[in-house]
Amino acid sequence: MINSVVQKLKFLYKPYALAIVSVGYVLGELGHYMIGVTSKATAEDLHYGEISCQLNTSEYSIVELPVQCEAANNSDYCLSLEINGTGYCEWNYNGLGLDYQILAGPSFIAVFTIVGVILGIVADRYNRVRTLAVCTLIFSIAIILMGTVKEYWQLVILRMVLAAGEAGCNPLATGLLSDWFDEEQRGLVMSIFNWGIYGGYGIAFPIGRYIPAMNLWNLGWRACYYGAGIIGIIIAILTGLTLVEPPRKSTSGDTTRSDGKKLSIWKVLFHPRMILLCLAASIRHCGGMCFAYNCDLYYRDYFPDYDLSWWLFAVTIVIGSIGVVVGGIISDKFVAKMGIRSRVACLAISQLIATPFAFGSVALEPLGAIITLGISYFFAEMWFGIVFAIVVEIVPLSMRSTTVGVFLFVMNNIGGNLPILVEPLRRVIGFRESLYVLYAGFYGISSIMFLLTMFFMSGPAEMQGQPEITPEDGHDNRTFTHDDGSTLELPRLPSRPHNPDHSRL
Repeated sequence: MINSVVQKLKFLYKPYALAIVSVGYVLGELGHYMIGVTSKATAEDLHYGEISCQLNTSEYSIVELPVQCEAANNSDYCLSLEINGTGYCEWNYNGLGLDYQILAGPSFIAVFTIVGVILGIVADRYNRVRTLAVCTLIFSIAIILMGTVKEYWQLVILRMVLAAGEAGCNPLATGLLSDWFDEEQRGLVMSIFNWGIYGGYGIAFPIGRYIPAMNLWNLGWRACYYGAGIIGIIIAILTGLTLVEPPRKSTSGDTTRSDGKKLSIWKVLFHPRMILLCLAASIRHCGGMCFAYNCDLYYRDYFPDYDLSWWLFAVTIVIGSIGVVVGGIISDKFVAKMGIRSRVACLAISQLIATPFAFGSVALEPLGAIITLGISYFFAEMWFGIVFAIVVEIVPLSMRSTTVGVFLFVMNNIGGNLPILVEPLRRVIGFRESLYVLYAGFYGISSIMFLLTMFFMSGPAEMQGQPEITPEDGHDNRTFTHDDGSTLELPRLPSRPHNPDHSRL
């Protein structure tokens, strides 16, 4: 009876596994990005970063103020500003400054990238489910402890521990999902999983804005971290107890080139298409991180009369999610007919369309900013899942997790550390102008680089069952060898009859 029920529900296992690893990723990213929303409250409590004159009341709108708070550059002048004998400004920590940029970016990225490479190698050799459960447990405990800190340096250390735990999520889950799901679902599955970045980022807005204001149990901003960490521990337990390590589809059979020679990991990593794809992804990642770390602080600074938290949540979660899924579906449909180049074409076109709307999300007033941000998000957020679908398709199966780890190492070191330039650039040309350059500008640059990457990819013949794998291609993923030595050929995707006149993208 029980076995019969289990067999009938077996079809739910893969969606359940996808849900568990995705929710874990959401929580890790929530811990990652929440500092950008809670930074002002955290800075006031721990005393770090920049101090400035800020509006401290909702009783007056900006147009009613005789002098803007930002005009005061010292505490005496700031506190002297008043209407009818009532002060409306405060001289306090604003959550910005170099201390914040270091906390948000380099302190996290330095550990995240190094540990990501190590765990990528581990994923190709050891039990991935158990390792993922341990990683989830580590970052969940770190998030809880972040709610207990009394000093700035403690927060920095715990951000590093959080990074170490979360570093395993992508390379471990990418390998697991590639083994759980069929090839024709890969783009969509990777997009759903990598939506965790935007899910965690989007949820951080309402949580970081409203939970501290509620002051639950007199905890203020700390309650955000306690809640997220406790849920993370539950997901870690479910990961370890309910998920099963899938059979690996390859051991060493796919690392042999068509000329019979063993393929080196360095040959794979330093292939021109991999280098260019990684650099393009790094630039795109930097643009996204610059906005992610600074958008709440930017909108608070420029539009203090407006509470945009729920709008940012809706744009990120709803529109961003639709963009992620649509991008995965479109790339899966195109790649079956036009080859791997079509995935890269989706990247280039989506980022090009998103660029002018990204400018609008910073340049316009609140209503226009939210509308253009929504349009930008729809197209811009197609990128992440498609990038990793490309990566797992152009590298040998047995090197997949290692390559993803190295790819993330480079992408996060470049894209994750460059946002620290926002602070010095802000002081020179202004906050808005710095986002023009490092946010919207980098979207445009990445679209051009993705377009160039497309010309280094294999043509449509590879997806039509007629590939000619050359030493330059490096490997043939059409077949793989099981641990027992048996060989299996991968199923072919439906294809059109080969026509040389229609073999170009």
